[in-house]
Amino acid sequence: MAKTWLITGTSTGLGRLLTERLLERGDRVVATLRRHGSLDDLLAKHGERLYVVNFDVTDTQAMRKGVAHAFAAFGRIDVVVSNAGYGVFGAAEEATDEQIERQIATNLTGSIQLIRAVLPHLREQGGGRIVQVSSEGGQIAYPCFSLYHASKWGIEGFVESVAQEVAPFGIDFILAEPGPTATQFSEALDRTHPMPVYEETPAGETRRALASGAFAIKGDAVKTVSRLIDTADLPSAPFRLALGSTAYHSISQALTQRMNELEANKPLTLAADKDAFIE
Repeated sequence: MAKTWLITGTSTGLGRLLTERLLERGDRVVATLRRHGSLDDLLAKHGERLYVVNFDVTDTQAMRKGVAHAFAAFGRIDVVVSNAGYGVFGAAEEATDEQIERQIATNLTGSIQLIRAVLPHLREQGGGRIVQVSSEGGQIAYPCFSLYHASKWGIEGFVESVAQEVAPFGIDFILAEPGPTATQFSEALDRTHPMPVYEETPAGETRRALASGAFAIKGDAVKTVSRLIDTADLPSAPFRLALGSTAYHSISQALTQRMNELEANKPLTLAADKDAFIE
């Protein structure tokens, strides 16, 4: 049975591929993007099954209007994919205030406001599914990506809370966490101006690895999108979906380390309770 999807950030990368694959299999897609004309080829090919809405996720009022128009046009939207985002690359000290504000406004606040915009419509139609495209970087961290990680760790915490709030309305979430994937992500990075003092630090090492190609990008974009669609089609989907071997190994290692640290500090941790509650 054909579904209707709303997807943000569809001009390039995973959003574009996702839109293409869904239209090819006969689904309907509301595709949002900032640049006019980016999906004209798909409009010509798929006609009324593709509805394009232009807005920037940092413009909350325009986004709310676009979401309302999308639900009005298609009546029901089964899956909402919050995909729009990018990365600031460089040591935290190097970033400008404007780079910080735009990163948070796009990846974190923009995703929060999209979810808030669709929730009333999903409640009214009796439920639906929201896929938040996060990253392995929502659970682990690399040098030079501190602002990107702040946005992804932040949206994962937001989704964990909201998922509990709206479950009684038949609304569920998938947090998709791809590892490094062959898309235009690295080319679109907003790079800071390097400070020489960071040259011989982990930040400098990461910068050189990305420039030389030593930073391994194992994820296949087409396979990533296919696995995401497969998961979103499941009647009961996992809350978190790591995508790619890098994501699996890095997240596994990080979770194991956290559990080891938690257990190692157990006496100190429990000793912070009131006396009546100390085990």
